[in-house]
Amino acid sequence: MFILKRQDVEISSIPHPKRDQKIPILTYQGLTFRLISIFQANQEEEARAFWRDLTDNQGKACVLLEEPERYSVWGKVRLDQLANEAHEGGTDATPPMLIQACLLMLQAMYIDIEDLMGTRQAATFQKDITEVFRQGHFPQTESLDAIKQLLTIDPLSSLQTPPWQEAHLHTLLRELHRIGKTYFGKSPFAERTLEALQDLPAAERSRFSTWLNRSPIGTLWR
Repeated sequence: MFILKRQDVEISSIPHPKRDQKIPILTYQGLTFRLISIFQANQEEEARAFWRDLTDNQGKACVLLEEPERYSVWGKVRLDQLANEAHEGGTDATPPMLIQACLLMLQAMYIDIEDLMGTRQAATFQKDITEVFRQGHFPQTESLDAIKQLLTIDPLSSLQTPPWQEAHLHTLLRELHRIGKTYFGKSPFAERTLEALQDLPAAERSRFSTWLNRSPIGTLWR
């Protein structure tokens, strides 16, 4: 729909209906857009391809925002629609199961790298993921201890999942696939990573698979 620069738009935030956090909102010529996914500064080609797929192939009204430190894709939304979601119980709150499943995949790749390539490569992977969290402004990833916990503590036994939105999950899984290719090349790392989902109950595993296949990054993990 649009490719815009930071000076072309206004970015604000509104309170999350269920959590103590904010939902970023982009405004352009009276239209409002909600964050879908974030790309790093060196991923212009991937950002444009993602944006074109949403607009040309899926018919969605989206904005590609170009900034010096990142690219981001935003989908058109009405503020009254967000208010109705909050009033009706909210489709905005990300189901904890989706976050847990993504963390299982993250941990599976981390363990795979450590087992196959050693602790030095595992430490490098941790640095790569830390940069993904920083660029994507992931909540509760501000410290090295917090990131270490995300990589090591069983998300199914944890009392609280991080308050990530679906845009964060899309970014995490897209970057996880990109990083996996740098470490494993053409070996079938995606299949091994997805095996971690066997830890989920069957119903939740099926629900996550449906969500993943319908998401903008689903084709990467098929």
